Amino acid sequence: MWCVPHPKKPNHTLVLLDTEGLGDVEKGDNQNDSWIFALAVLLSSTFVYNSMGTINQMAMDQLHYVTELTERIRAKSSPDNGKVEDSADFVSFFPAFVWTLRDFSLELEVHGEPITPDEYLELSLRLKKGTDKKTKSFNEPRLCIRKFFPKKKCFIFDRPAPRKQLTQLEQLQEEDLYSEFREQVAEFCSYIFRYSEAKTLSGGIIVTGPRLENLVLTYVNAISSGDLPCMENAVLALAEIENSAAVKKAIAHYDEQMAQKVQLPTETLQELLDLHRASEKEAIEIFMNKSFKDVDQKFQKELAECLLAKRDDFCKLNVKASSECCMALLQDIFSSLDEDVKEGKFSKPGGYQLFTQKQQKLKNEYYKVPRKGVEAEETLRKYLESKESVADAILQTDQSLTEMEKEIEVARIKAESAEAAQNMLKEMEEKTQQMMEEKEKSHQEHLKQLTDKMAQERAQLMAEHERVLSLKLQENERLLKEGLQEQSRKLQKEINDLERRRREQSPSCNIL
Repeated sequence: MWCVPHPKKPNHTLVLLDTEGLGDVEKGDNQNDSWIFALAVLLSSTFVYNSMGTINQMAMDQLHYVTELTERIRAKSSPDNGKVEDSADFVSFFPAFVWTLRDFSLELEVHGEPITPDEYLELSLRLKKGTDKKTKSFNEPRLCIRKFFPKKKCFIFDRPAPRKQLTQLEQLQEEDLYSEFREQVAEFCSYIFRYSEAKTLSGGIIVTGPRLENLVLTYVNAISSGDLPCMENAVLALAEIENSAAVKKAIAHYDEQMAQKVQLPTETLQELLDLHRASEKEAIEIFMNKSFKDVDQKFQKELAECLLAKRDDFCKLNVKASSECCMALLQDIFSSLDEDVKEGKFSKPGGYQLFTQKQQKLKNEYYKVPRKGVEAEETLRKYLESKESVADAILQTDQSLTEMEKEIEVARIKAESAEAAQNMLKEMEEKTQQMMEEKEKSHQEHLKQLTDKMAQERAQLMAEHERVLSLKLQENERLLKEGLQEQSRKLQKEINDLERRRREQSPSCNIL
C-alpha cells in the first residue's frame, strides 16, 4: 500500500493497493487468489487488472476469478428470496474496471478501420449466442465484467524498452524508455488522476482512512471465520463504530460550548434553557454530519437522552449556585441587623417598628444586587422564615404596642408568609411548564434535523438507484442488439426488481 496526497484533487489521498500476482502455481491454493481478487474489488474505487498481450480466450480464462465473485461477496446480509440474485446489486458498489494490456503488439483495427482501446475491450466482451456448455463458459466471465462493473476502460502499453534491457527496467532512467511507452503511461496516469473517484459505499458513504482500516478488518475477519464478506454488514459495522464516535463528538462539543457560554447562576431559568438549546442544536448538527445508517435512530436517541440529562444537571447546578450565592449575600447584608438584635437595640418601646423598618431597608438592598439567580426569592423567604422567632420575640416585648396591635401584626405576617408560599408554588408551576416546553422544542429540533437528513439520504438513494438503473438499461440495450434474448430477460427481471425497490424503499423515522 502507498498513500500519497492526490496530485489533482485537494483534500484527497490517493491510496494504491498492489496485490501479489494471481495464478502462481507454487501457491498450491487457488482459494488464496480468489480471496485476493475479491478483496481488491471490495476495497478499490478503480480496479486495475494487469495482463500481458492481447485479450484472447486465454486471457479471459485467467480472469475466471470474476465469475467466482458471486461465491465470494454478498451485497446483503439477507438476500431477497424469490427475487433476483444478490449479485444484481454488485454494480451499485463495485469499482470501475480498467484493463491494462502490457507488451501489446496488435494493430487496433476492425475491417481495416482503426478502433480505440475501449472499443477493442467492448468487442472482446461481446457474447456468443447459444446455450451449450462451451458457449456458457465463453460468455460467463464476459457477462460478469459487463454486469458487475459500472465503468470499463482499456489501456494498451507497448514494450517499454529494447528486449535486452527488460531485465534491468528498475535501473533504467525514464528517458531510456521508449517515447511511445512514456506517452501511454502519461495517458493512463492522467485518466486515473482525473476520473478515479473517491471510494464510496452503498448509500453514498465516502471511505476515509479510518474507514478503510475498519473495512479491511471487517472483510478479512469475515473471510477468516469462514463467512463471506458482506457489503451491508460492513456498512452497518462501520456505522456502529462511527455513530458511537459521533455521539461522543457531539457531547464533547456541547460540553465545550456550555463551559464557554454559561456563567452560573443565570438570572433566569429561560436564560439557561436558551444557552442549552443553542448548544444542543450545534451538537445535533455535528452528530448528523458524522453519523450514517443509524438504524431505528438508536444513536440519536442515545444523544437525546444524554443531552437531556446534561440539561437537567445544569439546572440543578444552577439552583445550587443561586442558593449559595443568595445565602452568602443575605448573611452579609443582614449581618448588621443581627448585630443590632444582639446588642438589644430593639428591646425597647417602638423597637419592633425600628426592626421592621431596617429589615425592609436591607431587603431592598438585597433586591438591588444583580445576578442572584433563580433561587433569589426562595432563599430570601427561607432566610426570613428562619428569623421569624427573633421578630416575634421583639414584637411580643414591645411595650408600646397593644395586644390588639400585636395580634394584627401576627396576622399580617402570616398572610405575607402564605402569599409568599403561594407565589413560590406558582413559580414552580411556571418552571415546570418551561421545562416541558423546552423538552418539546428539543424533540422538534431532533425531528427537524432528522427529517432534513432523511431527505438528503433519500435523494442520495434515488440518485444511486437512477445510476444503477441507467447502467442496467444500457447493458440490456446492448444485449438486445447482440440478439441475446435469454440474458436480456434475466437482466430485465433485475431492472423490474430495482424499480420495485425504488418505489418501496424510503428511510424510516421513529425517533424518541
